[in-house]
Amino acid sequence: ANASGFYGDRFDALREMLTGGPVDIVTGDYLAELTMLILGRDRQKNPASGYAKTFLRQLEEGLGLAHERGVRIVANAGGLNPAGLAAAVTELAARVGVPVRVAHVEGDDLLTPGHTWGEGVLTANAYLGGAGIAECLRAGADVVVTGRVTDAALVTGPAAAHFGWDMRDFDALAGAVVAGHVLECGTQATGGNYSFFGAHDVRRPGFPLAELRADGTAVITKHPGTGGVVDIGTVTAQLLYETGGARYAGPDVTARLDTVRLTQDGPDRVRIAGVRGEAPPPTLKVGLNRIGGWRNEIVFVLTGLDIDAKARLVREQVEDAFARADRAPAYVRWELARTDRADADTEETASALLRLVVRDSDPDAVGRAVGA
Repeated sequence: ANASGFYGDRFDALREMLTGGPVDIVTGDYLAELTMLILGRDRQKNPASGYAKTFLRQLEEGLGLAHERGVRIVANAGGLNPAGLAAAVTELAARVGVPVRVAHVEGDDLLTPGHTWGEGVLTANAYLGGAGIAECLRAGADVVVTGRVTDAALVTGPAAAHFGWDMRDFDALAGAVVAGHVLECGTQATGGNYSFFGAHDVRRPGFPLAELRADGTAVITKHPGTGGVVDIGTVTAQLLYETGGARYAGPDVTARLDTVRLTQDGPDRVRIAGVRGEAPPPTLKVGLNRIGGWRNEIVFVLTGLDIDAKARLVREQVEDAFARADRAPAYVRWELARTDRADADTEETASALLRLVVRDSDPDAVGRAVGA
């Protein structure tokens, strides 16, 4: 079961997935590429941080529930400091009196002596697969936290551990990758980001889960009574999200997306079958984050008549001020959004928005000088 599609996702999702029906594993994906930058800034301020604090707060209640139900938890919330998060989870478990075994996976962090990534690089992380997660679960871990792994690794690792796959069971692994890719963004698979949302009630979609089998086939579904919908359309929409060609390469396996077969297996149940896998590529993807500079934005509200003329006047005034300044921003962009209406009943609906965006490597060039 998935309980998080991003850092800041629905806080009570972990409880929902633990109490909504039987599950063996609850996964949580917290690490969008932007999140690594956020955690990198956190680590700059406090070297002991660098992980998703939300996950730790969710466990204050969820850890006991998971222990009562025999559910294991696997999350990449460790971010840039999986060892630190594992220690914090262990401390939390002792404090709330829940006897759990905590493990963590590291090895993705490449911002170490001997690696040169260029000036200003804040984070450098390889995308690992599910092998480390599988080893932790085989060793008896109840909670596994990782750093940067692929989103699908949160499913391939538990599946490999449960079914005893080795890393050459390419077809089975590919099936798990596809199931993991459908689950990874949470409620996007249950109608939360669906073009045909008008045909369903998607106001509070439930989080998805996958019933995996030893041959790599799976059924995507959700807990009974939760909102949203699971059908071939929602699964297809998520399956094609952030993919390129037919070969979906990852560190565990290369999944052949052109072999995926979807069938409706009943209400809110979609079967995934036929997935073929090939050897993974010999190299790993590495994600880098660097501080790219500073950005500021000002929105001018233009009301009433002659909106275009007013926008030109504001722009001329600001650009004249930039020309007189000791240092003008390196990047300047203007955008006029005509949100106004003729004969509007309120000031708000008679107003347009003129947006100024500036960027520069020097914070002084885009700071108070722009606002003044």
